[in-house]
Order: sequence, then structure tokens, then C-alpha cells
Amino acid sequence: MTDQTTSTLFQPFALGDLTLKNRVVMAPLTRSRSSDAGVVPPYAADYYAQRATAGLIVSEATNISSQARGYALTPGIWTPAQVEAWQTVTRAVHQAGGKMVLQLWHTGRISHPSLHDGALPVAPSAIKPAGQAFTNSGMQDHVVPRALETDEIPAIVEDYRHAAQCAKDAGFDGVEIHSANNYLLEQFIRDSTNKRTDRYGGSVENRLRFPLEVVTAVTTVWGGGDRVGIRISPGTTMPGEAPLDSDPMGTYGTYIDALSAHGLVYIHDIEGVTQMSRDPNGIDYPALRKRFKGAYIANNNYDRALADKTLEEGNADLISFGRPFIANPDLVDRLRNGDPLAEAPKAYWYGGDQTGYSDWPGMNGQIKG
Repeated sequence: MTDQTTSTLFQPFALGDLTLKNRVVMAPLTRSRSSDAGVVPPYAADYYAQRATAGLIVSEATNISSQARGYALTPGIWTPAQVEAWQTVTRAVHQAGGKMVLQLWHTGRISHPSLHDGALPVAPSAIKPAGQAFTNSGMQDHVVPRALETDEIPAIVEDYRHAAQCAKDAGFDGVEIHSANNYLLEQFIRDSTNKRTDRYGGSVENRLRFPLEVVTAVTTVWGGGDRVGIRISPGTTMPGEAPLDSDPMGTYGTYIDALSAHGLVYIHDIEGVTQMSRDPNGIDYPALRKRFKGAYIANNNYDRALADKTLEEGNADLISFGRPFIANPDLVDRLRNGDPLAEAPKAYWYGGDQTGYSDWPGMNGQIKG
């Protein structure tokens, strides 16, 4: 293991015009503790502020509209009440010396009619995902979604623009566009889930059109790409057991070239299969990293040793940790000192209240916030 005094992981990093105190990123973690109206609870401010020793916090995935919802009790960023609640969180994080961006989310077909007053979820094509949706009535089988009409897509782009402005109003330091994990934007990118014959389907350029329209709308709100990142997952099949694109290196290489041209500040890449494996599934992640002009955040099953190795080899600029942050609010210090990590039972991951959320003690036995 690299010595703690020389490890790049704990050195500052200039991310656009933000100065991060270290290269540890808190990855987005869906925790399902918001109200049915998509308002985060008051104790979310404690939860995030306790973890503000990370160089950067990426919020839990946050719905850009009512149509975007795919899981019960997840937060939103399109109403005044949602913005006001998030303002409490960003103030707490900033007072604790942290930096935080909000992840903009539309789940597309990974949803259920019960979350939409009986209406079908929307997608590029009417292809049913495998698995089940987390609803207010428990787990329910996914359904065949409704394919979006061509003239509906500009309204969703506007939803992203509006949500990006709401995030700015809420005091976030930037936003991360969720273009990963087989949610709506990635459903358009992959030829396995996009069978359209209009201007949003067929060729790589057409399949990238909608995601890049979203990028343009969001960066316009933020005055350019210096406060805008994006998350991708070229090698994951989950959720929904979506097959990979038929030419992932070609498709995502073209995508990354376009994202560089838009001046995005970072790519946040899930390397392997989300939560399951670091098997690259034929994806050359270092090659994709080299195509991007901005910063590269590596994610998926990293520990201290792998983080040090990846940074030393120049295959990432920052490393994001997800599940370890659940039970370890002081994860940065534990990584730095080689202290043992606590593990959160899966029963605490999704749903509930403060228990198993904002009540985890640090190594000193104290609970901040």
C-alpha cells in the first residue's frame, strides 16, 4: 500500500474551478428516504454533512420530473419544496467544508405504472426490462414501457434544463448527468434497447442525439461544462439485465469524444457490472479514459490498495466509493489510516428513517451532525 503521506488519493485536486481537498468521491447512493412528493428529510443534511470530508459528494440519484421516477421514496429536483429541502443539505455540507453536486436522473423503462398513476413508464423502445421495481406496495415486476414519440423528447430535454436550474438554485456546486445503469439516457445510447427508426435511433450519431441535447441544455444553465459531469457505464447489464451495446468501444468512444467537445469537467465511469463485478466485459476502460479531455472518476468495488494503484498508473484522477460510505461517515480518515471499515446490513440500504442512515459513529465513537 502506498504510504499515507505520499498517496495521491489524499492530495488536493483542481476539478474545473473547484478545489477538492482530496481525490475521494462519495458516489451516488439511492437510500429511499424521501417523501412521496420527492422531498428529502431534514436529517439528510446530517447524513451528507457527516461525509463532507470527501473531496466531492455526488448526491443520490434525483428525479428531474414526476415522469422520471422509477423507485418509491426517491428525491426530486423540480418543485420549490424539493429545492428548499435540498438547500438545507447544501448549506450543511458547505458549513462542514465539503463540495457537493446533484445527480440528475430519469429512469425511463426501469419503473412501474404504480409510480405514475397507472401510466406506463417511457423508453426509447417498447422493450420490457427484467426484474422488479421498488414501489410503495413493495417489489413489482417491470412492464413493457411505452416508446416515446419523437415530438415528446424536447419536453424531456427541457425537464433536464429546469432541473439543472433548480439544482443551481438549491446551492449545489454543480451537477452530474446520470447517463449510466441502463436508465433513460443509456437506453437511448445502446442499440440493444434503442430500436427506433426516427432521428433518435439507428446510427450511433442518432442514438447519441438525445443525451447530447441534454448535455447542451444542462451546460447552458451552468455557463459551460466546468460545473457539469456525467456518469457512464459501458460494461454494466444492471438493472434490467440489458445487453451491452453491439460495439461498446465504438459507441462510447464516440460519446466520450462528444462529451469532451462539450467541455464537461468529468466522466464518472462504472467499471464493470454495477455492485457485482469488476469484470470489464470487453471494455478497455483506460483507452476510454485517454479519449476524454477532462477528469476521470473511477468507480466500482474500489478499496484503498486498488485506488492507489489506479491513480499511480494514471488510469484515473479521482476514485469514488459508494457502499463503504453508508456505515463509515469518516471513510476518508479510515482509508488514510488503514482502519477497519464497518458494514451496513442491507436492511438499512433502502427505506426507513435515521436508523442506519445518519446515526453511524466514526472510529472515535462520535456521531457528527
